[in-house]
Amino acid sequence: MKEGFRQAMAWLHTWTGLIFGWLLFAIFLTGTLSYFKEEISHWTQPEVRRHALDPVASLGLAQRYLEANAGHASNWIIRLPSEREAPISVGWRDPDGGRRGFVNKKLDAQTGQPVEARESRGGDFFYRFHFQLEMPYPWGRWLATFCAFIMLLGLVTGIITHKKIFKEFFTFRPGKGQRSWLDGHNAIGVLVLPFHLMISYSSLVIFMYMVMPASIMASYGDSDGYFKEVFGRDDVPKVANVATPLVPLASLYAKVQEQVPGARMGYIQVQNPGDSNARVSFAQASADSIAYKRSANWSFDGATGALLTQGKPESAAMMTSFSFVGLHMGNFAGPWLRWLYFFFGVAGTAVIGTGLVMWLGKRQLKHAKSASLPGELRLVEVLNIASMSGLLLAVAGFFWANRLVPATLQGRADWEVNAFFLAWLLALVHAVLRPGRKAWGEQLALGAVAFALLPLLNSLTSEQGLEHSLAAADWAMAGFDLTALGTGLFLAWAARQMLRAPKPAAKRAPRAAKATTDVAEVH
Repeated sequence: MKEGFRQAMAWLHTWTGLIFGWLLFAIFLTGTLSYFKEEISHWTQPEVRRHALDPVASLGLAQRYLEANAGHASNWIIRLPSEREAPISVGWRDPDGGRRGFVNKKLDAQTGQPVEARESRGGDFFYRFHFQLEMPYPWGRWLATFCAFIMLLGLVTGIITHKKIFKEFFTFRPGKGQRSWLDGHNAIGVLVLPFHLMISYSSLVIFMYMVMPASIMASYGDSDGYFKEVFGRDDVPKVANVATPLVPLASLYAKVQEQVPGARMGYIQVQNPGDSNARVSFAQASADSIAYKRSANWSFDGATGALLTQGKPESAAMMTSFSFVGLHMGNFAGPWLRWLYFFFGVAGTAVIGTGLVMWLGKRQLKHAKSASLPGELRLVEVLNIASMSGLLLAVAGFFWANRLVPATLQGRADWEVNAFFLAWLLALVHAVLRPGRKAWGEQLALGAVAFALLPLLNSLTSEQGLEHSLAAADWAMAGFDLTALGTGLFLAWAARQMLRAPKPAAKRAPRAAKATTDVAEVH
């Protein structure tokens, strides 16, 4: 019974990993990129310059701009510059503001003037793709959430299957074909196991309102009342139609700083600006704590500057839930911890990728003397290539389109996304037309060139090249270029390994017919 249970768990681990592995690879890769969402957005809009941080001055510039250009609006939103975001971001509701009636502008943090930056979804594209898969609401979120459940299931079944899990962590035998892939899969999986358990479980917590909505519907009738109580939303005050100057927002910011010295603001919202019933709300940045805190919200009378309310403290249950969300998002992480998140995310992507390669590699051995693979194995081979090396080409295509699509082209942000999917589609076609190993090598080689040349492309098409960003200590811009260069070098090494002629298979030892572990047999 014991061996039967482990074999059943191994079967479940293998087949759920195969069926959902291609999609999980894309979710993990784009989620890993999302840890540097703001830095990616900074690279994709090189027109936005970084300046020394001065929240008081920035708030004054934002207020003057909005009073001059959006005095008629009923609602303002202000985001101040931070270590990761260079511009002052302002927005307001406007009946002529587009699809959602909202206008967004980026202001230079030194002059307060609008920056005519190229239209781009930047890092937000990868962030949204990570949990929506570029599908209509709510279908993409449902599918991504189900994949998170499958990932959690894969981790649990993997732990059960690998009875010598910690011993295998210290075991790696290079140059042993399938054995090496399995060793690498096990070692990486064990190394980042706590992180992956946290990421998979916390993603279910984030969308719990979708996964288990019955209690919410029974208590609130709909999700609006639930979110209002969870996030402490206040009712919008009615307009009094009495013109009253808005108090200087900088003075209200000073009051917040008196209560929480050094607190960074996530956003400032102004309702009914210029009216006697104006309301100003400050929300502390998520970067200041792991968990979201409703108590870190302040509401002021916009006409008198009096403090009206401060968010209530959280219960233990809500604090636990918010902590899981904060751990998943990683907004609290400083530069070094964010890089650790990034490398753990890369490791998770590698675990998924090595699992897909192992599944196919074991079955290819049975047909090593055949002229061609059976149709079902060839399909898996094509999907492996397109979902891994093809996705990397798609990411590179997005960044190349950002620099090559004319900055003034109408709807250019959509063209960047189109370039992403077009590159992905071409990679799929290429994988169909070329033999497996050559397709791997050629796509990895092309990806190496595409990523390695991104710093040169940046220098040729903007004034924010690597030589400038290093001199100006713009580490977000420089870090992107250096990471792209490092990615190109790694892909070049991987392409070289793939394009080299495979070594002739050595004679197998008499006992080699039996895999070293039960796990190898089921893989």
